[in-house]
Amino acid sequence: MKQKIDISNWNRKEHFEFFCTFEEPFFGITTPIDMTISYEKAKAMQIPFFVYYLHKTIAAVNQVENFRYRIEGNEVVLYDEIDASSTIMREDKTFGFSFMKFHSDIHEFAKNVQTEIERIQVTPGLFTREFPENIIHFSAIPWINFTGLTHSRSYTLPDSCPKVSFGKLMTENDKKTMAMTVLAHHGLADGYHMGLFVDALQAELNK
Repeated sequence: MKQKIDISNWNRKEHFEFFCTFEEPFFGITTPIDMTISYEKAKAMQIPFFVYYLHKTIAAVNQVENFRYRIEGNEVVLYDEIDASSTIMREDKTFGFSFMKFHSDIHEFAKNVQTEIERIQVTPGLFTREFPENIIHFSAIPWINFTGLTHSRSYTLPDSCPKVSFGKLMTENDKKTMAMTVLAHHGLADGYHMGLFVDALQAELNK
């Protein structure tokens, strides 16, 4: 479900109209995320770590209203719930875009993810299905402990979905961290909302 935002009375009206004139309206931050507790919790629950932090990422996104806004045509809408499209690598080292339906129960979510991973493995191509607007674009780059990340983007392609990427799991003095980059449309979110998301994500991972 979604609701239309009355842009004329929206407190972000000027911000939205200003940043929508940009060729590149997305902005991003890169920050380390503490994975110490979540890594052990995933192992104890026998849930793949990728599935675990993907679930917590979507849960955090859904807690931040500005990350649930989407631009559709000339309108802004607010979705009740956000899912994810994640890149999934195949055995031949190509990848396909998946659709990960969020479920508050992590065990049910893990089943959904496993089914989707298996589908991608036997489905050729990049776009393996149609995708709704109420998603984030998610990716993992587990080979690199990056300190910054950019995304390939077509400036003529309408896009307002936040993008979240995680890097290599690093261990130092018994503390595990992963670099995370998050990009969002500046017409819909600001640095304050980035902070809300990072805090919500860390809280989810520390539960």
